[in-house]
Amino acid sequence: MTTRIEVDHRVRHPEKAHRPDNPIQRKPAWIRVKAPTSPVYHQTHALMRENGLTTVCEEAACPNIGECWSQRHATMMIMGETCTRACSFCNVATGLPKPLEADEPRRVADAVAKLGLRHVVVTSVDRDDLKDGGARHIAATILAIRAAAPETTVEVLTPDFLRKDGALEVVVEARPDVFNHNLETVPRLYPGIRPGARYYQSLRLLDRVKQLDPTIFTKSGLMVGLGEERGEVGQVMDDLRCAEVDFLTIGQYLQPTVKHAAVARFWEPEAFEDLAGLARAKGFLLVSATPLTRSSYHADSDFAALKAARLATR
Repeated sequence: MTTRIEVDHRVRHPEKAHRPDNPIQRKPAWIRVKAPTSPVYHQTHALMRENGLTTVCEEAACPNIGECWSQRHATMMIMGETCTRACSFCNVATGLPKPLEADEPRRVADAVAKLGLRHVVVTSVDRDDLKDGGARHIAATILAIRAAAPETTVEVLTPDFLRKDGALEVVVEARPDVFNHNLETVPRLYPGIRPGARYYQSLRLLDRVKQLDPTIFTKSGLMVGLGEERGEVGQVMDDLRCAEVDFLTIGQYLQPTVKHAAVARFWEPEAFEDLAGLARAKGFLLVSATPLTRSSYHADSDFAALKAARLATR
């Protein structure tokens, strides 16, 4: 079992220290959430610590952690707590990661079984330091969950595997029920928001999943509030539909610290309804677009809705 060291968020991003401070704006009423107090929330927290696990719920400072953990929903983050990328929107620490822990897939699977999850989301940091980008570790985690909790459906939220030939094929061969990879923002904003990534690499990744296994649901997510225009968001939707992506999530970007990208706009709930309608008109099987939508939010019920939507189109 590993010991998790709590990190002070004020000093966890030395690689971002050169950036000018961006004051954090007061959130509008429609985005505020209550602090978690549920006993089940604390039980879920204890189970994560007992199994030495990291969750993206904590590392990315997700606003929905109280609700999700109170319902025993958690998104497992594997391959460590340190990412090799330095995206300006992300609260995960950047640096040189530690070696992979060989028993991590088993520990994740044990936690999934103990929580009795119907659906689990497994995400990871980017591991550009690994020859396969961590693909074999992700596949091993999928297989371990299948063995420990055969009734649980598995969703993976993967890195882009940039310049990692053959990595995607390894993950697809393990047959996750949902393959998710987030585009995050519009291509014009990539240099400042997602500088280590390439928009068309991410798009090709999602397209390739469908080529390899058309039965796997594909999913992608966007943040708004970074300076994008509605027309640009619509073009990203078109690009995703060309790649046959089934499910789109859209949520409001929230600035984690003064060293991260500033919020350019808080999109109103009505604007999210407009984006959701636009996405549905473009043919996505499922769309989730609200200020608090996150990639893994309500993932279990969304998976059931995806299956129902697919059946309805046949």
